[in-house]
Amino acid sequence: MEAILNFQSLLTCLMFIFMIMITSSTMANNITLPPNLQDKIHTDADAIKAASTDYGHIITQKPAAALFPSSMEDLKTLIGFSFNSSVPYTVAAKGRAHSVHGEAMATNGVVVEMTSLSKNGSNMIVIGGDKASGFYADVGGEQLWIDVLNATLQKGLTPVSWTDYLYLTVGGTLSNAGISGQTHLKGPQINNVYELDVVTGKGELVTCSKQANSELFYAVLGGLGQFGIITRARIVLEPAKTKVKWTRMLYTDFDTFSKDQEKLMAVNERGSGEIPNYLEGQLLMDPNSLDFYPPEDRPRIASLIKQYGILYVLETASYYDDRTKHSVVDKKLHQLFKSLSYLPNIYSKNVTYVEFLDRVHADELVLRKKGLWDVPHPWLNLFIPKSGVQAFNNGVFKNILLKQNFTTSIVLVYPMNRNKWDDNMSAVIPDEEIFYTAGFLHSSGFNNWQVFDNKNKEILEFCDKAGIKVKKYLGFHDSKEEWINHFGSKWKTFQDRKNQFDPKKILSPGQKIFN
Repeated sequence: MEAILNFQSLLTCLMFIFMIMITSSTMANNITLPPNLQDKIHTDADAIKAASTDYGHIITQKPAAALFPSSMEDLKTLIGFSFNSSVPYTVAAKGRAHSVHGEAMATNGVVVEMTSLSKNGSNMIVIGGDKASGFYADVGGEQLWIDVLNATLQKGLTPVSWTDYLYLTVGGTLSNAGISGQTHLKGPQINNVYELDVVTGKGELVTCSKQANSELFYAVLGGLGQFGIITRARIVLEPAKTKVKWTRMLYTDFDTFSKDQEKLMAVNERGSGEIPNYLEGQLLMDPNSLDFYPPEDRPRIASLIKQYGILYVLETASYYDDRTKHSVVDKKLHQLFKSLSYLPNIYSKNVTYVEFLDRVHADELVLRKKGLWDVPHPWLNLFIPKSGVQAFNNGVFKNILLKQNFTTSIVLVYPMNRNKWDDNMSAVIPDEEIFYTAGFLHSSGFNNWQVFDNKNKEILEFCDKAGIKVKKYLGFHDSKEEWINHFGSKWKTFQDRKNQFDPKKILSPGQKIFN
């Protein structure tokens, strides 16, 4: 009888302990998670696999769990529970995971699948404002830029600054900077935000702007996810055009090419109009990548590539509508281009505004059909001070890419103005007034991505030896010391903001800045 009573007592005790665990927390890989999020926290193999990789397909880091939120209250609960725990777990917000070195991952932590918010309809795209005070769109941080474009165009409006690829989340690009050919004129995307809602590393929801809670506002924009998760952004809008004059001009000499890019950038600086609205450039080294150009001209261009090794492509886009007429734009561009020194022939297309902005998606669909989209992407994106760009061309474009036959990758290069950036924000750029971005957008097989990664290291080593003070964009660093060097004079402010808004170092562990 006594044995039976003892067994019953033991059973009752075990059941009591079990009930306490169920009612107080959820366990996942030895971390304690909020009980009221049990139905939204996934630990199954598919969820873990999806949260363990990114677009780079280079780094794999397994989280303990993935959260599929239906509201920002879920984010507050998840982060607040960690903050108030004696043993906090880390949290990484993941949009489309277009990072390339694990920045959106959280080893043994929780990855928040932000796009789950839009699937649950928790945030809509709301257009507001007026002509006098300015138009804006209130947008969930999980929303894709392509959806923002489509929603605003229904009102005849558009965001003023873009990235080249629109299937990225608003919160993701604003956590970095958001750059493309509009940046020379309108600044990066982070400079075109009125207001944010942010869930901080303390689990607090805070509305911030330049006028209210400005320290958090400036910290989050370009802050690499270190200070909070963006749940809403109020984006600057302007009246939209409907059509685009899209042009490309070819150069054999980098110095002439870069000077002409800067000439066009200076036209906008002098306030003499916004044409061109978009200014980029790229290297043309592969005679098999000539789809943009008329078939009858492709043999001549291929011959030039063979002769010079590299052709430099100056690319512009000028926006217009039925009231402006493309003939008016043609006339303005003719006058503007007369001062440039490109090779004979301007290659141009007239396309819709949406076709131009969403041009990369068409390439994506082709690559997906060929099975060449979800492959390793050992990318490198740099900001280069103008004083070092000529040496960069000689040392990197010619002596590394060309000589070592890295000629099939997409390589972008174009200038920006420092005065279009707000130095109060966390994003880091070179100190000089004019600087260039160079993007090495490689795709590789799963067995040879290290070849491209080693080439990236060689580029950085060259810059270091040549004294070219480049800054990584969408960057990754292997140590805290490298991050301190990256932030330079901004490091103390960055660290102080981290201590203020995420003192337990919960957020964005994949960046490896503090963890």
